[in-house]
Amino acid sequence: MACQSKALTLLLSILVVSFCKPSNGAGIAIYWGQDGGEGSLADTCNTGNYQFVNVAFLSSFGNGQTPELNLAGHCDPSAGTCTVFSDQIKSCQSRGIKVLLSIGGGAGSYSLSSADDATQVATYIWNNFLGGQSSSRPLGDAILDGVDFDIEAGSGQFWDDLARALKGFNQQLHLAAAPQCPFPDANLDTAIKTGLFDYVWVQFYNNPQCQYSGDAVKSIKRMEPVDHSSKQSSIPGTTSSFRGSP
Repeated sequence: MACQSKALTLLLSILVVSFCKPSNGAGIAIYWGQDGGEGSLADTCNTGNYQFVNVAFLSSFGNGQTPELNLAGHCDPSAGTCTVFSDQIKSCQSRGIKVLLSIGGGAGSYSLSSADDATQVATYIWNNFLGGQSSSRPLGDAILDGVDFDIEAGSGQFWDDLARALKGFNQQLHLAAAPQCPFPDANLDTAIKTGLFDYVWVQFYNNPQCQYSGDAVKSIKRMEPVDHSSKQSSIPGTTSSFRGSP
């Protein structure tokens, strides 16, 4: 996600419209969790506007760090108060909304030092947010639908290993990626090319050479593919590619 104040004002969200599988209809995804004034997760889902909600972010992990969930002013993971969102996640899912854990972000401390490190991070995510078991699940017993890779820092190494390790736990797990619009993305290109990602929402903002101009609503109505999106949607295994605007 972007770290500009404009994106923060807009609740650190991206609106996305599917164009590579028209038969599936339009879908909108939003990032939730980085503005304490944005309302609850239940409020977001109850609008009926979204097909995907990315809970953002697991902002610290890898390279020997203790993983840390950061939901801004919504709750304090260290005090165990984020478990209040467990029932809200389940409620969103009951409405047919996919709820994903977003990892990384524009301001965090994360990296992967090796393939083994990637496997360890995948195991942590599986046990604490997905179908595994842990006595200290930050969001309670709700089982999220997948993981969104919003990797904007470090190198492009080992994210493909993380994707493989996560899919190794469950092939039905939803994986999403949010690359920058300059093609190929410096951090996620190798991972996306594994063909393991179900959704790719390209960030067409904060990059003057390829970002949308004008207001977000006007941009979203432009349904024609552009150069980067065409390349992205041709990657084997990718179910849907999306256009992202702030």
